[in-house]
Amino acid sequence: MLSRTADNLYWTARYVERADFLARVIDSALRLSALPASWSGASTEWESAIATSGAAPGFYALYGDANEQSVCDYLVFSPDNPSSIRSCINMARSNVRAVRTALTSETWEALNAAWNELNTVDPKMGAEEVSRFLEWVKGVSLMFDGSARRTMLRNDAYWFLRLGGAMERADNTARILDVKYHLLLPASESVGGGLDYFQWTTILREVSALTAYRWVYKENVKPWLIADLLILNKQMPRSMASCYDVVSRHLDYLGDLYGRRGPSQKLARAALARMNGLRIDDVFQTGLHEFIGQYLADHAKLGVAITEQYLQ
Repeated sequence: MLSRTADNLYWTARYVERADFLARVIDSALRLSALPASWSGASTEWESAIATSGAAPGFYALYGDANEQSVCDYLVFSPDNPSSIRSCINMARSNVRAVRTALTSETWEALNAAWNELNTVDPKMGAEEVSRFLEWVKGVSLMFDGSARRTMLRNDAYWFLRLGGAMERADNTARILDVKYHLLLPASESVGGGLDYFQWTTILREVSALTAYRWVYKENVKPWLIADLLILNKQMPRSMASCYDVVSRHLDYLGDLYGRRGPSQKLARAALARMNGLRIDDVFQTGLHEFIGQYLADHAKLGVAITEQYLQ
């Protein structure tokens, strides 16, 4: 496969996953913004949405304040934001169009139809319309992922799609955990208090993990158990460990197919081995923020290694 084709497939999956993640982040912020005004500190939800998206520098260069209107405008429709939902779907469709012969017609149509529908959406919409739009974005991601899983051959084209999606999802899960612990809960509110409980429950719901949490732990929502679910539990598809299991496995498939393994396989296996040997107590002893900071730094190195090995 040409490196250009591999690059298009890899980034198609990353853009689709990113659009889905942004829809979930905004939906979560909308839920939190509906809290009673008497709940001190609840105004941080829009700052947290910007921080979680990784788009803070670009946002604050254009807007002075993070509120519902400015954040939704920048993260959903802004052409000035290369990671807005509109930009992600546009880029994903552009990438897929360039490699249509590497995909099934069902996978192509899932994104092309979404792109056509997106171009009919009016950015000036009310709160209820925004919520419906965000659900539509989540549906686009599910349709694209489902069409790929159900119709594509298990070959290098499919493996690059899965690799890109898992890399993006791992990054997103790490960021939402880090922001929750360091920005979303105000200093005046206690960990384990009412606001803390509502925020964690909302985040679990928005990463489709609330039911999974209840099945696994059979306890009330507790921050350290949520961190365990989203960092170390491989049964949870959005956990960092599960994402790295997918990344490592598909990099090995590619290495076997092309007859050579390289730095990306080595880095992925090393990261997965570190997580396999961890307990959540170890993570908190190190410091969650410090753990995630190192994880994201290593994740960036892996992304560079994948690019240099396969996508250039």
